[in-house]
Amino acid sequence: MPRTRTSRATAALAVTLLALGLPALAAPGAAALDGGHAPTHARAEHAPTTVTVTGDGSATAEPDLAVLGVGVEATAKTAKAAMAAQNKAADALLAAVRKQEIADKDVRTDGVSLGPVYDYQSGTAVLTGYRAAQSFVVKVRVIDRTGAVLQAVTDATGDAGRVNSVVFDLADREPLQRAARKAAFADARGKAQQYATLSGRRLGRLVTLNEGGTGYLTPAPPMAADMPAGGLGGVPIAPGEIKATSSVTAVYELD
Repeated sequence: MPRTRTSRATAALAVTLLALGLPALAAPGAAALDGGHAPTHARAEHAPTTVTVTGDGSATAEPDLAVLGVGVEATAKTAKAAMAAQNKAADALLAAVRKQEIADKDVRTDGVSLGPVYDYQSGTAVLTGYRAAQSFVVKVRVIDRTGAVLQAVTDATGDAGRVNSVVFDLADREPLQRAARKAAFADARGKAQQYATLSGRRLGRLVTLNEGGTGYLTPAPPMAADMPAGGLGGVPIAPGEIKATSSVTAVYELD
C-alpha cells in the first residue's frame, strides 16, 4: 500500500531529529511494543516484615576485692596539736595495713581536712579547738582477710580510728558484663524466634541491634563512720555477690 503524504512527512521529521541528536517522536496512533498497551512502571519492592524485641540479661559472680574506706580523726585545742595527733594516728594506720600485706599501690589517701570546732552557747559560737582528719581507700585483694584488716586498723588507731565504708567488688568487671550482654542477646533472639513461630514465619537476618543500658550492683554492708576500736570484733563480714545487667533492642526480618 503506498505511503500517504502524512507518513512520508513523519518519516522525514524523524530522520531530521535523529540527525540533530534528538529523540524521535512516536507517530500518532503508533502501536506500543507490548501489544498496544502503555508500558507499566516496575513495581516497588515491598519492605520486609520485621519484628522488634527487647532482651534483658544478667550475670552474677562472687567478689574478689574489698574496698575499705578508713581514716583517722583527732581534736585538740590548737590546729598544730590536732594535726600532730592526726599524723600519729595516720602513721599507725598505714603501718597496720602494711603488716597485713597490703601493697602500697592499694592504699590511697582520699582526703585531708583541718577545721575549727565551735560550741554554740546561747546563740553564740565559741571556738573550742580544731579537728584534723585524714581518710584512706584500702583495697584488700584476698576477701577472707577483710575482717582482719579492719580489726588491725582499729586496733592500731584506737579512738582516732574511723571505718567509713566497706564495698565488695571485682578486680576486673568486664567478663561479668560480657556475660550479661550475652544473656540479654539470647533473650532477645529467643523472643524473636517465638514471634516468628507464632506468625507462621521463619526468623530471618538480624537488621539492627542497640544496647539499651547496663547496670552493676555491688553489695555494701552498712558501717558506722564513727565505729570505735574493738567494735568490729563481733561483726561478721558477708561479701554477697556482684550482679551485672544488660538490655538490648533487636530487629529481625521474618521470612
